[in-house]
Formats: sequence, structure tokens, C-alpha cells
Amino acid sequence: MKKAHLAVPAIAASLALVLAGCSGSEGSGDPAASGGLNIDVPDVPMLEELGEGEGEVNIIAWSGFVEPAWSDTFTEETGCVVNRRVAGTSDEMVQLMRTGDYDLVSASGDASLRLIAGGDVAPINLDLIPNFGDDIVPGMKGQLYDTINGKSYGVPIGRGANILQYNSEVVTEEPTSWDVTWESDSPYAGQIIGYDAPIHIADAAVYLMAHEPDLGITNPYALDEDQLAAAVDLLKERNSIVSEYWADPVAQITSFTGGNTVVGTSWEVLRKLTEDEKFKSVLPEEGSTGWSDAWMIAAEAENPNCAYQWMDYTSAPEVNGAIAMNFGMAPANAAFCETSEEAAAHCEYYNATDEEYFEKVWFWTTPIEQCIDGRTDVTCTNFQQWTDAWLTVKS
Repeated sequence: MKKAHLAVPAIAASLALVLAGCSGSEGSGDPAASGGLNIDVPDVPMLEELGEGEGEVNIIAWSGFVEPAWSDTFTEETGCVVNRRVAGTSDEMVQLMRTGDYDLVSASGDASLRLIAGGDVAPINLDLIPNFGDDIVPGMKGQLYDTINGKSYGVPIGRGANILQYNSEVVTEEPTSWDVTWESDSPYAGQIIGYDAPIHIADAAVYLMAHEPDLGITNPYALDEDQLAAAVDLLKERNSIVSEYWADPVAQITSFTGGNTVVGTSWEVLRKLTEDEKFKSVLPEEGSTGWSDAWMIAAEAENPNCAYQWMDYTSAPEVNGAIAMNFGMAPANAAFCETSEEAAAHCEYYNATDEEYFEKVWFWTTPIEQCIDGRTDVTCTNFQQWTDAWLTVKS
């Protein structure tokens, strides 16, 4: 995707692929956030010890995660040839993993729970991954999207927040709240952009958590039917002030640089790629949603030894950092931030080691019927219900 100051066209294709499904875990305020989730899942065995490499590893990944710059070196060091298939959505990743043809996937949070619950991936023996150690940032360990019943199912790769971007020549006072994009009396009505996906319902829920506490929302991915209805109503009301929704990152950048949009949802990498100092960003006081990705291994991987070697190799500071810089995100391995001035600047820009920053971020998590906020007296809405609801927002 992005390395240093690549122009927009160079990262357009890979960003477009990622946006459709890049997701993560679950953020601040949740009692289970540091210990994972307890649900009934298939009992898939974990690899107990490493054996000899099988000679290859088959990986499904977001564009930008598996590149010759590091996969060739991996092959030289291990003898494991890397066979990559780029996926465009989390749905595609789930479907491909269920074919049995792949060993690893760079799963996002909206795919992780489906893969775990379906018995498609196995718990990971972290003792076999030496580079998964103290340098992995705390906020990417033990999260709901890849830690189930006390077992780890994912090796973290990187994370990012969905931020509020604005044109400072028009929005002359730095926004402190998302209200400039949600309230009907926004002075920027008709110049506001939102994210085009069912998971965007969680952004409405984050806003409602702060501004309508009587709804009782404590986790934007744990919405009962009434809470989901409230979030959808807010989204429908906002349609009167939103000029467009974006799924294509290049279209989002073009909307800002062309003047059609002056404020709305973005990523740090998208704001940076505008290459114009008038475009600024902020993490508002309500917090935000975000995304996080992790390597997951197939339940019946044909090449488990090479797969484990790949997860360890890409967890090393230099390689994990290279992926993060290529993609435009915060690396999982904080040690990368100390490897060079360029690395330090990258980590500072993406808030890599700022856990206080990421405590305000609710990483994307697949909505499921079990309320992941701890409630047992109601049934929460699932992702299919969110998908159906989103269609009513866009209709």
C-alpha cells in the first residue's frame, strides 16, 4: 500500500481491497476486553510442537501484507515458498478459508469470530512464536476478536482508528466532537462524508453512547433490537446532511481534495495521502471505531510448520514494521519504533505505542447474538441483522 510518500495511485488498488473488510477487535470499557470472550466453539486442537517445514505456505491476505520484499527473504531462511492470494473482503476470506486450500489468513475482526465459531481456524500455540513477546503492544493482546475461552486464535499484525478528518480552511476551529457529522444543524451539511458498510452502524452507536446514555449502550457491537433501531434511526436522520458515503479510498481522497467534502470519517493513512497541510484529523471526545488484523491458522492446515514460521517471522520488529509502513497502520511490535528515525516517525504518526489513544477506540468486532457486553437477559443483534438494517439506511 504505502511506503514513505508514495502517490495515491500507487496505493489505490490495495486500499480499495482492504476497506471492504479490514476490521479488528473491541475496545475500551468492556469487562471482557482483556480476557477475551467465552462462547461455545468447536474444539479444534492446537499444534503442540514444530516439525520440519513442508516447503510452502498458502496465505490469504489483504493487499500489502505479503510482498516479495519480505516473503522472498522468508523463503531463503526457511525453505518455505509463500503462495499468496489477495482477498477483497472479509466474506471472501471466510469463504476461501472454508475450502481447505489455505494455511493462513490475515483476518479482520469481522471475519475472526465467524472463522472461530465455524471451526475453520485453530488456537495458536504462542510458545512456538518467539517473536510474540513483551514487545507486542498490550492493546492487541487478549482482545475479543481473537481470544476465545482463554485461547488465542490470532497473532496481531497492526491496527488503526477511524478518525474525523476535516478541511481546516473551511472547518476553521478544530472539532472536538463527532456532532459536526451527526447533528442536523451541522454548519457543514451537504459536505459530510460517511463510511459505506454495515459496520458503520457501530459509529452511530459510539455517538449514542455519549449523547443518549439512557439507551444503555456500553459496547457499540453489542446492540439489542431497540439499540440497533436507535442507531439506524440516527443514520437515517443523518442522510439529510451527508453528501456521500465512501467505500473506495481514492474516491474519499478525491472528495476531500476536490472540495465536495470538508469533514467526515477517514483513516490516518488517507489523511496523510492527501499531501496537503490544510487537511487535519482528530480523535473526537466520544472516541471512535477502528480496525485490527491478525494472522489466523486453518484448523486443518496442510503446512502448519511453515505457517507457524511465517507468523513468527512477520512478528519480528523489522518485518512487522515493514508491513505496517507498506499498509499505513500502527505496527503490533513496538520494538520496530526504535529501529530507525523513519520508524519512530511512522510510529508517532500512527500512535503505535499510545495505549491511552487506543483505549478510546472500539475495534471492529462481528456482532453476534451473544451480547459481548456481558448482558444475559437479552439477545443481541447479529451481523446479518446489521446488514439488513444498513440496506434500509442506504435505500
